[in-house]
Amino acid sequence: MENAKKAENKASTNGKPAACLEPCPIERGMRIIGGKWKASILWHLKDEPVRFNDLCRQLGGASKKMVDQRLKEMEQYGLVNRNVLSTRPIAVNYEITDFGRSALCVLEKLRDWTEEYGV
Repeated sequence: MENAKKAENKASTNGKPAACLEPCPIERGMRIIGGKWKASILWHLKDEPVRFNDLCRQLGGASKKMVDQRLKEMEQYGLVNRNVLSTRPIAVNYEITDFGRSALCVLEKLRDWTEEYGV
């Protein structure tokens, strides 16, 4: 117990906790599913693959450029898969991966929280 307090004191400055050198788990998670439109994109993909243009229409206020950027980020993290349906004209759809699906429980809790508190 005393060793833990000594270690805690070494990690603080003037009685304040020292800054984290690495992002905490919440920050790491927010980097993956946070950010404008990412959660909405995951939510729209939860039931079936969706073509790019249909996804843009479902999101309403998001520009195609923004949706494209977010989908590329999400593909890099392994949240979604991009499938080319045809090359002329280009047609693609996106589907949620198992990793992306694992984030849906977090989004469901967020939805429940906002509904419960009316925010």
